[in-house]
Amino acid sequence: MKLSEWARQQGVSDQTAWRWVKDGKMPVPVRQAPSGTWLVDEVAVQPSGRVVVYCRVSSAGQKADFDRQVARVVSGANGLGLAVAEDVTEVGSGLDGRRRKLHWLLSDPQTQVIVVERRDRLARFGGEYLDAVLPTSGRRLVVDSTGTTDDLVRDITEVLASMCARLRGRRTAKRRTAKRRAARAVAVVTGEAAG
Repeated sequence: MKLSEWARQQGVSDQTAWRWVKDGKMPVPVRQAPSGTWLVDEVAVQPSGRVVVYCRVSSAGQKADFDRQVARVVSGANGLGLAVAEDVTEVGSGLDGRRRKLHWLLSDPQTQVIVVERRDRLARFGGEYLDAVLPTSGRRLVVDSTGTTDDLVRDITEVLASMCARLRGRRTAKRRTAKRRAARAVAVVTGEAAG
């Protein structure tokens, strides 16, 4: 895999990985392709703890996508030499901080590697914090991304999704408030208002 991709998986910056290559301090074998690209020949070391795949969809209407998502992520993890012990699936918004199964997964000390298809499947925002915190307890997050890796595109997508969710929430609240007001007005006019 490319040096930059390996750096992202390990939770280090591209510059740090490049410095390690130049200083001969890479913890895994690395070689330069004829094109000049640095490639990491990572030796597949099976972690001592469990490897868990985490898959999420935003709504119950997308539950049919779970099987395909799980199959893709398990296949990607196996391709990286990781033997998956369990897959955890959850329905919930990427903006919601109250996802029970994700909380359990992050607090389970036996889970050493968490594999996700894309970073936004784990958390719409703040995935970088998890990248920084998990290694302190000897754990890691593996993103088996087959989609776009352009940071600008990813950032714009995350911001738009957040704003759309806020707007949808405001519209829903406005509709509910209007319905309550209308119901109260009808109750007053018909004399059904509790006094």
